[in-house]
Amino acid sequence: MVSARPNDTDKPIRQQLYLRALKTLPKVSIHLGHFLTHEVMMPLALPPGQPQKYVRVIKTEEKGSDVNLATHLIHDAHTGKFDAAVVVSNDSDLLGPIKIVRQELKKKVGVLNPQMHPSRAILPHIDFMKQIRAGVLKLAQFPPSLSDAHGTFKKPIGW
Repeated sequence: MVSARPNDTDKPIRQQLYLRALKTLPKVSIHLGHFLTHEVMMPLALPPGQPQKYVRVIKTEEKGSDVNLATHLIHDAHTGKFDAAVVVSNDSDLLGPIKIVRQELKKKVGVLNPQMHPSRAILPHIDFMKQIRAGVLKLAQFPPSLSDAHGTFKKPIGW
């Protein structure tokens, strides 16, 4: 779960609304990772020839989501829950699980790429790849309001 930041105090509220919206989809299951946030010293980007300077920054790292995705991809393939999987990621850390699912479990795996350039490491090892186009993504948004067992809720401004 995300935490509020001084410049974005509503971040956890927006995440909770998004997770609540996802829960309205009967075939979607949510598997969370976690965030590590800590202060570290990082080098400043400076023009060549200038002495290096360092600044203290807040570094947030997301942990566990790729492992959760890989685990469920292999488990679901092994238990026969799909004939073809679609992975929405460009993370080359998923190459090993994708290879196992295709080579050992004989399932098709495709990638819906959320970034501009597909991972060159993954590309030779998948059955298909499609770019997520901005227009299609816009059409796939949740409606402005949704209802669940707890009532009606609205999509935040800025989504």
